[in-house]
Amino acid sequence: MKIIDNVISDRGSKYAVSGAPCTSPEEAKAFIKELCRKKKFAKATHNTWAVLLDEGPLKNDDGESGAGMVIVRMLEREGLKGHIICVTRWFGGKHLGGDRFRHVQDAVRVYLEGLG
Repeated sequence: MKIIDNVISDRGSKYAVSGAPCTSPEEAKAFIKELCRKKKFAKATHNTWAVLLDEGPLKNDDGESGAGMVIVRMLEREGLKGHIICVTRWFGGKHLGGDRFRHVQDAVRVYLEGLG
């Protein structure tokens, strides 16, 4: 599991991005469970994630409506199958509107660049 903390900060909201190889829905659930064992991530407002599997995309918005699909689209563009990416947000008290989707994209981009 690779975690990149404090990727983005905007109006009090803070973002992190994490990921790992993942080849099944069970592995995706295990990844999120393992991530949330860290108290900081368990207390996050949103742990939005997605993975492209052979049987199709799997995603969870975790209350950040539409954010999972943003991650799916980026994974499809990269052609990255079998790798889960999770963007975590701690809400800072101010609504970000459409900027939240840009932040999800930026966080995923940072993670993908780290993969090489």
